Amino acid sequence: MSQSTLPDPDVRRRARRSPRPPRRKGGNRPPKRGRASGPATRVRWRRDRALILMTLPALLLVLVFSYLPILGNVVAFQDYDPYLGDNGFVAILESPWVGIDQFARILGDSAFWAAVQNTLVLFFLQLVLFFPVPILFALLINSLVRPRVRAVAQAVMYLPHFFSWVLVVTVFQQIFGGAGIIAQTLRRHGVEGFDLMTDPGLFKFLLTAEGVWKDAGWGVIVFLAALASVNHELYEAAAMDGANRRRRMWHVTLPALRPVIALLLVLRVGDALTVGFEQILLQRDAVGRDAAEVLDTFVWWTGIRNQDFGYAAAAGLIKGVIGLGLVLTANKVAHLMGEQGVYKK
Repeated sequence: MSQSTLPDPDVRRRARRSPRPPRRKGGNRPPKRGRASGPATRVRWRRDRALILMTLPALLLVLVFSYLPILGNVVAFQDYDPYLGDNGFVAILESPWVGIDQFARILGDSAFWAAVQNTLVLFFLQLVLFFPVPILFALLINSLVRPRVRAVAQAVMYLPHFFSWVLVVTVFQQIFGGAGIIAQTLRRHGVEGFDLMTDPGLFKFLLTAEGVWKDAGWGVIVFLAALASVNHELYEAAAMDGANRRRRMWHVTLPALRPVIALLLVLRVGDALTVGFEQILLQRDAVGRDAAEVLDTFVWWTGIRNQDFGYAAAAGLIKGVIGLGLVLTANKVAHLMGEQGVYKK
């Protein structure tokens, strides 16, 4: 071979350095993307079976108590009579259909609209006066330096959550009732007629105060968990830039809580029409129906006490549809604000 036919030495050196691409089976066709093979599925099952088995009881509870009762909404389109069969399922099959007559009755019922009005007023009061309180408590506890003081403060705030509503109402009765501590003190000083527990005008503020005392400390847990994930280097950098405590809270702490606040606000809006059935039912007779009737007590009074099951089911179905619409609307607003909300876009 002549000298002129040999390749250039640089070309041979580059050819030796560049690796040869691996050869695929079946020519140059790309691999098929199908379903996971059987062995891969068995591997994942062996890896995650403990977690799957742990979630089965929770899934069963959700199925039994949340999804199966949805089938009972068919009662809203019937003149349901529980005595037409040996059990409730047979009674549903035997009850006559009335179509949307129950919903037409609801639209013309002034008692239903009064319950809706009381529910919305109470919801807005709790949203303004109750929702910010756990955030403020979380910021207060997070500002405490000594761990022992923080633990004691958390325990004191959490404790009322484990009280029943009967006990909570009893405590407020002993303080603000006609024979309570405040009334007795005022009576000794010549002031008569103090009984906050039976005042219809202040009843909604009383309910809000009871809810704050009972559950505000429990809501702190979520916000403290969010604050625990904040990088302390952000606080150090803000302090080096000259930010005081208030500025660090405004520019570091609150932005860290913003996703959690948006999520809980969406969930709270979705639960707007459920404002405390047991709490209100315990105090309904003391202030009267006009001040204390909400949708939950309206459904209970109509369906259980008056045995008008179809009418109560229609009212409950309207409440559920409105709640779903509020969740979707609030979640869309969260997306417009740049937050994730309950689910992603």
